[in-house]
Amino acid sequence: MSRSVSLPAPVTARPDQPYIRLRDLEHDLAARVDGEVRFDPGSRGAYSTDGSNYRQVPLGVVVPRTLDAAVEAIAVCREHRAPVTSRGGGTSLAGQTCNAAVVIDWSKYCDRLVSVDAPARTCVVEPGIVLDVLNEKLAGTGLMFGPRPSTHSQCTLGGMIGNNSCGSTAQAYGKTADNVSRLEILTYDGVRTWVGATDEQEYARILAAGGRDARIYRELREIVDTHAEQIRRRFPDIPRRVSGYNLDQLLPGGAFHLARALVGSEGTLVTVLRAELRLVPAPKAESLVLLGYHDIAAAADAVPPIADHHPLQLEGVDDKLVSFERRKGMHPDALAKLPEGGGWLMVSFGADSQREADDRARALTDALNGTEHAPHIAFFDDEKTEKHLWEVRESGLGATARVPGMRETWEGWEDSAVPPERLGDYLRDLRALFEEFDYGDAALYGHFGQGCVHTRIPFDLLTADGVASFLAFLERASDLVIAYGGSLSGEHGDGQSRGRLLPKMFGADVMTAFEQVKAVFDPADRMNPGKIVAPYRIEENLRLGTGWTPADPSVHFGYPDDEGSFQRAVMRCVGVGQCRRHTGGVMCPSYRATGEEEHSTRGRARLLFEMLGGHADSTVRDGWRSAAVRDALDLCLACKGCKHDCPMDVDMATYKAEFLSHHYAGRPRPAAHYAMGWLPLWARLAALAPRTVNALTHAPGVAGLAKRLGGIEAARPVPYFAGTRFTDWYRRRGSRGDGGRGPVLLWPDTFTDNLSPQIGHAAVEVLEAAGYRVLIPPRTLCCGLTWISTGQLGVARRVLRRTVRTLAPLLRRGIPVVGLEPSCAAVFRDDAAGLFPHDRDVARLGEQTRTLAELLAGTDGWQPPRIDRTALSQPHCHQHAVLGYDADRDLLARAGIHLEAVGGCCGLAGDFGFTAGHLKVSMACAEQELLPAVRAAGPDTLILADGFSCRTQIEQAGVGRQALHLAEVLAAAQRGENLGAYPERRIGRRPGPPQTLHDRS
Repeated sequence: MSRSVSLPAPVTARPDQPYIRLRDLEHDLAARVDGEVRFDPGSRGAYSTDGSNYRQVPLGVVVPRTLDAAVEAIAVCREHRAPVTSRGGGTSLAGQTCNAAVVIDWSKYCDRLVSVDAPARTCVVEPGIVLDVLNEKLAGTGLMFGPRPSTHSQCTLGGMIGNNSCGSTAQAYGKTADNVSRLEILTYDGVRTWVGATDEQEYARILAAGGRDARIYRELREIVDTHAEQIRRRFPDIPRRVSGYNLDQLLPGGAFHLARALVGSEGTLVTVLRAELRLVPAPKAESLVLLGYHDIAAAADAVPPIADHHPLQLEGVDDKLVSFERRKGMHPDALAKLPEGGGWLMVSFGADSQREADDRARALTDALNGTEHAPHIAFFDDEKTEKHLWEVRESGLGATARVPGMRETWEGWEDSAVPPERLGDYLRDLRALFEEFDYGDAALYGHFGQGCVHTRIPFDLLTADGVASFLAFLERASDLVIAYGGSLSGEHGDGQSRGRLLPKMFGADVMTAFEQVKAVFDPADRMNPGKIVAPYRIEENLRLGTGWTPADPSVHFGYPDDEGSFQRAVMRCVGVGQCRRHTGGVMCPSYRATGEEEHSTRGRARLLFEMLGGHADSTVRDGWRSAAVRDALDLCLACKGCKHDCPMDVDMATYKAEFLSHHYAGRPRPAAHYAMGWLPLWARLAALAPRTVNALTHAPGVAGLAKRLGGIEAARPVPYFAGTRFTDWYRRRGSRGDGGRGPVLLWPDTFTDNLSPQIGHAAVEVLEAAGYRVLIPPRTLCCGLTWISTGQLGVARRVLRRTVRTLAPLLRRGIPVVGLEPSCAAVFRDDAAGLFPHDRDVARLGEQTRTLAELLAGTDGWQPPRIDRTALSQPHCHQHAVLGYDADRDLLARAGIHLEAVGGCCGLAGDFGFTAGHLKVSMACAEQELLPAVRAAGPDTLILADGFSCRTQIEQAGVGRQALHLAEVLAAAQRGENLGAYPERRIGRRPGPPQTLHDRS
């Protein structure tokens, strides 16, 4: 076979950036690409970083609706000589998905499962499909995609292919490269073709066809043949070599598997359009063994004999990680199940039956007993417990990123890999290196069965000395891992973090081969430039860096967990992207509805970061007045789901309130802020003539005009005000409890008092039956919720101060406060302390506020009435995030209720769903989980929702059901009322058919 071809010149340095007319580029992209083309400051800011230490503002963002649209987008970029970077979930930790390029986001539209061939155990996917979504769609076939990174709920297959991702199950199934059969690729110069394994016959056919394809294959073979000896010698023979290009897949005598060679190339060579994946049977049952050792290095020493039992997963966590999670209150029940030890291995076995999985686990424990590696053992085989224990390991990044009272930690050496049989000694030496550089706080955890170690290190990335120490550590750490025969990266790729270190690992000859391969596909260096080949310096483009000088403005909230700093609070987001999950928890409903990075918690945090400045190229330059930040926050439902679900406890609801307060300071606000932000005042006035107000707000013509003037969604029916407020009823009625258990203050929130007084009646009935003497405030008070959510924080502070001053005598006596509306109770438990961080009475209010379930569950001798029904519940988002729902679950279980709790957000979220322009997103949120569950519920199933918003959304959605508050259910059961009459009974609402919003959206 001819070898006369001349090798391409290596790409050894980035060419000077050609002059690009951005307006012309944007115009041509918008004219020719079927998709969303965004060159606005907000979009560019949201995509300026990923999960790494790096930040590069993109030229613009393209969100193609189809693969063909993406192909056209790259054609336009080629005509303008604009660089291109592909992006999926944006969770990369080495900086490979941020660049001064046109970013193509595949995750919104190009996310299809194209086909499945179950007998062949393959499927074809588009690059934007999320791993968990793919495996859910494959569930009916009994197959799955094997590798499972800890970001499985948000990472895309395109990103996994770009990084050659692995995860814990790579122990059994290998890396992504091992599970790719073919790829459809596009080169920057327009070649679109499928590639895979290439035998000699296929190779000859390609060469005979001629053209650009033939040249690519011919030059690649020439390069690999020339450097074969060095490739074999310098590529470490370990399970987790992810660094560099996979040239070992092209070596003579092998399959010349071009698809697998391109996996892990991080978008620097080609664009992946579709992938044919190899699938594996999904285990039908799993068991989990926890092994406790003296320390993490001793645990690592035990890995080889355990790996001989061929587990599904073999992970390690150290005592520092566990202590960090305990300090942050993460997974307390799961952590309590850890066996004795200072370092742990988590070993799982999969099988076709639970008995087989258990037998394999017991075979391991039997083999370890009496050996030098005999550990403390805990064994589990129930799915729920196993899930919670795996969350301990999968939360490693969030657990170690910001620990109270400790220095912040960063990526930079988070996935080195060594031969598993040498892991224990490597960890001892790595720990010694940590101590030498004063990085001893770093935790160690990871995929120990394959020798891959994760860690976050307290680098100082702000000062010149700190950055110098960071670079010196990387030099020493890279020497250490290479001395152990390991890889700089065993999971997250090279990107910018390790690109400059690759010559130490591979040597000059192999690096020349990498550069020549880059030149074959991308001679002009337009594909994700500056990563892997001809990389930026490690200290370039740092998100922080020695020149970072952000503003830290005066603010209304105290941010006690962030040293009083709004800037530090915004920096909580580390980019892990859990806010981009499609299922589970609450966070982030607006992202789930829109698929927009800008409307994820992470995207909003990035824009607030840009708003605070500190970089010469900050995309948001108008501070608190920024329209880009305002627009990104507009679809934030203030659900507080991120405060609970984000591993870093980002509280976007609070940041939104803070921003709105400054944004509208001294100028008119949107009409909805006056209409709904001042709801407590309007409700108090409506109580003077509720029938007249109801008639006017529901009269044709008048109602429409009032909604337009008030910025209220036209399709939303306005709730009816009660004929008699709850507080007026109770003051006329008076207290009737015998007080045997003492007094409780029943908080009459605006919604219960004015819109759902029957809930207050029911709560009084239940509390008095439980032996409490019910008190209510002596005058109309408010928690300030509606002013907080609309950012009218000055008013909110005055309202709260008045409330606390009035309640102070009761609070100082230790009287519990019972909240019926979760959002209002959450203000007392959370927001109030933020607005008054040093007020002892405010602290008492938070400490003494209880939900009805919490109070009753803690009442000795009280038993709920038997109900013996099935119920579907919608926990309010603030219950999920701030108050907790466990007390409700326990109480309802004691009452004999078989409960199914719905995840996600109802989508109404106080004023959000009533605000004009929000209807589509509001209903999309409800359609994620709530409304499908309500429709599927049987006619005898109770629908429970303590939140006024949740109940209203269900009633107005046209599903023919209404929801009950816990107090109503308990009171009705105490009276012996036949709940079977429900759902025809419309409690506290004006009779009439429900108005359907869904059909009108």
